[in-house]
Amino acid sequence: MTSLDLFGNLGSEPLRSNISEQATLFHQFLAKNDEALLTDVRGVLKSAPLRHLQTPAGHKMSVKSSNCGEYGWMSDSQGYRYQRIDPVTKAPWPQMPPLIATKAIEVATLAGFENFKPDSCLINVYLPGAKMGLHQDKDERDFTKPIVSFSFGLPVNFLWGGFKRSEKYQKFQLQHTDALVWGGSDRLRYHGVQQLKDGVHPVTGRCRVNLTIRQAE
Repeated sequence: MTSLDLFGNLGSEPLRSNISEQATLFHQFLAKNDEALLTDVRGVLKSAPLRHLQTPAGHKMSVKSSNCGEYGWMSDSQGYRYQRIDPVTKAPWPQMPPLIATKAIEVATLAGFENFKPDSCLINVYLPGAKMGLHQDKDERDFTKPIVSFSFGLPVNFLWGGFKRSEKYQKFQLQHTDALVWGGSDRLRYHGVQQLKDGVHPVTGRCRVNLTIRQAE
């Protein structure tokens, strides 16, 4: 396990770790809001249920996914893209809950990325055995905008690579209520999630919930 550059902050700012030049992990940033945020997520999923997306090659992803916000991220035989309409419900995606957007903007600003205007939130739910291979987030219009990731539930090892899939990667653990932000020179790094180990978390049960908040347009 790669050790991170940990440094504390005076005042009310959260403990943070430098992952690389413009990637920062904020430890337990969401600790005071986890119940409210997860209640918001459950509300979204009542309108836009979780489903297994398929890759363009036809492989079923091991995570279950949904979206909220103006745009939803999709993957199927037509490729990777953002779209306004949920193909399952044939309705627009549910609005992004204000608390999700507010906390995403707040942590992006702390990480040095101002003027972040999130319009898409991908909800991924991992059950034991689920994982996410190394990939880049490159379907957004403006790569100057950061990626914000919220973690809830079971801990998982996050993979942080280079600018080619074949480059070596470091790994570090994401815990319940952690927030990870990356952008700038690190915006197109490959990243992924190792297979989730079995367990039971007191807040989410036998799963991990991840929110990836982006400015798609």
